[in-house]
Amino acid sequence: MSRFATGVTVVTVADGRDDIGSTISAFASISVDPPLVMVSVTATSYVTEVIDRQRRFAVNVLRERHRAIAGRFAAEGRPSARLLLANEPHHRGEHSGALVLDEALVSLECAVTERVAAGDHVVYLAAVTAIPVAGALGEAPLIRYAGRYRALG
Repeated sequence: MSRFATGVTVVTVADGRDDIGSTISAFASISVDPPLVMVSVTATSYVTEVIDRQRRFAVNVLRERHRAIAGRFAAEGRPSARLLLANEPHHRGEHSGALVLDEALVSLECAVTERVAAGDHVVYLAAVTAIPVAGALGEAPLIRYAGRYRALG
């Protein structure tokens, strides 16, 4: 699967105690009407535990210049999402309560509609409840290919 190029996102969730997040490349649009997306998260991760409890999250689609953010949110033993975004403009989503990156290519607030166990992952189907950030078309997305973050083109 490393030969399949994907976009790179950071999924954030507001936990009652803290904010958490993870770099996720298994993300897709499922339906336009109604707007539904899919994210796949490691079943044993804390992110999965918190999404199961909160049922809401934000997806931040990263720009090419966000490689460092992707790396920070992919690191083992990472600190709070709030600390990882301390030097980045961000706000709390009105619908999800999750952290939204102000300079993302696009950010979506989502509410879980379905949870499916799939091997070592959990797939969440989620309704898009808000689009708090939508950058200009033509800006370069961050992609993942052959195990590395890359630029498109």
